[in-house]
Amino acid sequence: MSSDTLAQAPTAPEIPGPPAVPRIVPQRRYGQWTAAVVVLVLLGLAVTSVVRNRAFQWDVVAAYFTTGSVLRGLWLTLWLTAVVMVLGFALGTLLAAFRLSANPVLRAVGWGYVWLFRSIPILVQLLLWFNIGALYPTVLGVKTVDLLSPVAVAVVGLTLHEAAYAAEVVRGGILSVDRGQIEAAQALGLSRWRRWRRIVLPQAMRSIVPPAGNMLIGTLKGTSIVSVIAVNDLLFSAQLIYHRTYQVIPLLMVATLWYAVVTTVLGIGQAYVEKYYARGTGGAR
Repeated sequence: MSSDTLAQAPTAPEIPGPPAVPRIVPQRRYGQWTAAVVVLVLLGLAVTSVVRNRAFQWDVVAAYFTTGSVLRGLWLTLWLTAVVMVLGFALGTLLAAFRLSANPVLRAVGWGYVWLFRSIPILVQLLLWFNIGALYPTVLGVKTVDLLSPVAVAVVGLTLHEAAYAAEVVRGGILSVDRGQIEAAQALGLSRWRRWRRIVLPQAMRSIVPPAGNMLIGTLKGTSIVSVIAVNDLLFSAQLIYHRTYQVIPLLMVATLWYAVVTTVLGIGQAYVEKYYARGTGGAR
């Protein structure tokens, strides 16, 4: 066979190989890493400054952290927080029912209450209740000063204040439930109580729990304001000690650390409660 014949013979087609895999280059985030390093450095400097600053007198903080007077003040703070939250949400639920009522008088009363107690600062409310004897010296033949002790004034003032906010929290939670589900429950012949217990309340709690948890923590910290009417809470207990020892900063740090510990515990509990009511919605993590 001649060389020309070999040159004209058809050649086998080339089989293309697999396409080249593109190289993935991670995005450079120099700005984020630089900001993180700067924040960590500043945080370290701040922590070092607090720990090494002798003015904080950490030995004094440790000595007074678990003393009897401080623990009694902490107990009163926790008790006051629990009572105010229970009574505040009980009254707030009633007010929410007023605001959702078809009766215009009840709606007006509910709206007026919420407007009034959200308009007056809590400190002003406490001082007004503390001096209520100037307006009503006696109630049912009993002197007002004997009827309302500083602790009772704190409970009344804080409860009325919290109820105004609790009413809006509960009302918002109820309004978040789809109206069609309530109508479907009515079509199935469920009673009003069963509709509320099985349909409305479980779904409303998803919207009620987060702001209610924030209110709980806010109420815990807000109880410190009762120290102005000589209620022996955590802050007032610390004040009594530093008025005697003149160690102001260490005793304030004792109160600060206790508030931080309790709010951390409450925050963890709130997260678990939110997770419980978020079951089946994709919101649980």
